Amino acid sequence: MNFEPLSSFIDRITSWRIPWAEVLVMYRNEPVFRYRNGYANLEEKTPIDDGRIINLYSLTKIMTCTAALKLAERGAFLLNDRLSDYLPEFTEMTVKKRLPDGELVLERAVHPITVRDLFTMSAGFSYDLGLPSIKEAVGRTNGKMPTRAIAEALAKEPLQFEPGTRWNYSLCHDVLAALVEAVDGRRFSTYIREEITGPLGMADTGFELSDEQRSRLAPQYEYSDELGKPVRKDGNGFRLGTEYESGGAGLLSTVTDYAQFLNALTNQGTSPDGVRILSPASVKLMRTEQLTEGMRGDFSWEQLKGYSYGLGVRTHISQARSGSLSPLGEFGWSGAAGCLAVIDPASQLTVMYAQHMLNNQEPFVHPRLRNIVYTCL
Repeated sequence: MNFEPLSSFIDRITSWRIPWAEVLVMYRNEPVFRYRNGYANLEEKTPIDDGRIINLYSLTKIMTCTAALKLAERGAFLLNDRLSDYLPEFTEMTVKKRLPDGELVLERAVHPITVRDLFTMSAGFSYDLGLPSIKEAVGRTNGKMPTRAIAEALAKEPLQFEPGTRWNYSLCHDVLAALVEAVDGRRFSTYIREEITGPLGMADTGFELSDEQRSRLAPQYEYSDELGKPVRKDGNGFRLGTEYESGGAGLLSTVTDYAQFLNALTNQGTSPDGVRILSPASVKLMRTEQLTEGMRGDFSWEQLKGYSYGLGVRTHISQARSGSLSPLGEFGWSGAAGCLAVIDPASQLTVMYAQHMLNNQEPFVHPRLRNIVYTCL
């Protein structure tokens, strides 16, 4: 294996807009390449070093869907169950509908939201964190906004479309975290720690940081076209309250830690030392395309051509459309500050890529990075 093209690519993007980048490649359960370059702190010219903690943002979604699938394995719910069986606030929903004359009206939803709809982003929610019901819930809970409150808030809002008919990137996985709490009884972070991160030895992954971990939190940047350089933009805008554990965007972790979790999925749900977080059957279901013909047109991001959507992950379905060198069935997701997960059971390959810059250049970086990895193999 020759990974020089991959290190050269990291050097190239960190001399461009991205303050720092790091990649870890695991093959057959062993780390075979790790490389980083750039400055964790641009102002102080601090080189990126080992153990830096970052906001995973939407890379959290893979963990949340894994957590929920564990409950499905235990018979706690079925994917085709009505969500209202577990979160009664969703029993009667309204949906926005546009009449032929263009008028927007509210009608009672015909289809119930199912548990599957939460996994597949087809429940009819939006990603609008400024909804009146969310603001009201933040105020009512004195700024705490426990995770369960997001479901109660969204149930008061009209849906964007009939559940199960379209795909829309939204707060579905935040509600999925609330479902885990309602069904299991433990706080979402406790469930994650006791069922997944603890058994896997992931001491640096969670929704809260200790003082020691906070000292390792990498500054976050956003590229300013006006200034022609990255500027500091710390914090996580998806954290709605002090007790809010966002199933869609709340986790913090390190490259080393999260790669352990991703590699367990590559290894059909079991870590190299025998810790099982999912069954092979669940991993297979997770990366099986879930979109209907009517939904596929909504899943149209340029960098995801040739991919479809499984249970909370992109899944590779057409090399002809993607131009990707990865095999069909390769899956994963990404995060708002630019991190990327590549999970490939067929090749026994895991890739954890990290950076910490919003407006993250994902359409440029991620497809190239993935192809370079497969070229190096």
